[in-house]
This record gives sequence, C-alpha cells and structure tokens, in this order.
Amino acid sequence: MKAFSMHCHRRSAFNRGFTLIEVLITVAIVAILAAVAIPQYSSYVRRGQQPEAFNSLSDFRTKMEQYYQDNRNYGSSGCADATSAGSWSSFASTKYFSFACTLNNSGQGYSITATGIAGSVSGDKYLINQNGDRTTTVFKGASVNAACWLTSSTTC
Repeated sequence: MKAFSMHCHRRSAFNRGFTLIEVLITVAIVAILAAVAIPQYSSYVRRGQQPEAFNSLSDFRTKMEQYYQDNRNYGSSGCADATSAGSWSSFASTKYFSFACTLNNSGQGYSITATGIAGSVSGDKYLINQNGDRTTTVFKGASVNAACWLTSSTTC
C-alpha cells in the first residue's frame, strides 16, 4: 500500500502547473492593464515636458515688458533689439522647444511662439503676445485654435 501512495504522490506532482485557460486569462488581464496604462503614461510624460515652454514664454514676456519700459517699443528691427544697451536676445532653444518672436504694429506688439522640437510635445505650438493672451495652435499633432495653453485635452 505504501508503494501505491508514492505513485499517486508522483502523479499529482507531475500534474501541477497552469492550464491554458489560466495563462490566457492572465495575458488578457495584462493586455487590458497595458491598454489603460500606456496612454496614461504618455500623457504624464507630455505634461512633464510642457512646463518648459510655459515657463520660458512667461519669462520672455516679462523681459519684453522690461524692454518696453526702457525703450517704449518691443524692438525696431527685431524683438528686444540685441544692439540696444542692456537688452537681451535669448530666444534660445531648450531641450523640447524652440522659440521665435515676431514684431507687429510698428514695434508696439509682438507674438512669441514656442514650437515643440522633441519628445512627446514635438510639433506643438504655444503662443503669447503683448497682452498676455495665451493660445495653442497645434496640439498632439492636430491644428487647434484654443485661447489657452492646452495641457492634456483639446479644450480649455
């Protein structure tokens, strides 16, 4: 009788493991979790890169207003003319954005644009003007006309 019980014990140890159904259910659960997590992570990364543009645009606007206080214009040939004493011309690119400034209204107005050049924000365009109006013209690869700086959805 002892030999019989050993034989049964070996047989049950051999049958241990996962069935095909259990493996398929596990794969389905992992796939569902990934379908939710990956877009959320992408959005998280995008929101982490956007402040670079928002902070720089706000900083550039402050510098433009300081220039205006001293010169009564935002520039004559370019934004905050580099040839003027004490002026600045630091519309330099950052890690994820490049910046450009355009004068309008004979130097009494301007528009500064941040264009995404890398990462999740590539192609996005954010603007600010002399009135402090913030707009988004391209977001997540699509043209938009939003009266704010979009962060995670296409509405303000």
